[in-house]
Amino acid sequence: MVISNDVILPTEEELTVQEVPLSGPTLKAGAFHLGKACEFENNEFILCRNELKDPRACINEGKAVTSCALNFFRKIKKGCSGEFMQYVNCLDKSSPDQIFTPCRKTQAVFDKCVKDNFDLDRPPYDYFARVHVHKTERPRPPVEAPAVYEDATPGLPPDFPRPEAKYGSRYIFMW
Repeated sequence: MVISNDVILPTEEELTVQEVPLSGPTLKAGAFHLGKACEFENNEFILCRNELKDPRACINEGKAVTSCALNFFRKIKKGCSGEFMQYVNCLDKSSPDQIFTPCRKTQAVFDKCVKDNFDLDRPPYDYFARVHVHKTERPRPPVEAPAVYEDATPGLPPDFPRPEAKYGSRYIFMW
């Protein structure tokens, strides 16, 4: 990517944020509840990124997503640590590709703990594939007008003479 001198990049301090120091099985075990718990922050970040098309403008929204994930796993550690770690170990050691099927019993125990302690239901499997309306307080970005090029080649007039096709009909392949 080429940038010019007039592009202002964020400083290291603006970009530095505490990371979520968790392994793959741990993130996979908490993914459904995490997605539901941090849905607003994540949707806000994705909306900002897609609307503004400038990652520098969405740094604060990205920090909010990371902060929400950290707080979620801290709450899980305080309230459901044992159940969560059983589920994580089952995912990690039951199959090489960490499939959910062998771990349904430990998943049910973890889901019950999350429901009892945090009143957070596990969303159905198609929840994140459904269309959701996200209400935001951010102002809508201005709509870009289509590009108009003044030196564009004008189209041919409709009565312009067209010679016969050199090798037969042009519609031979449209049957």
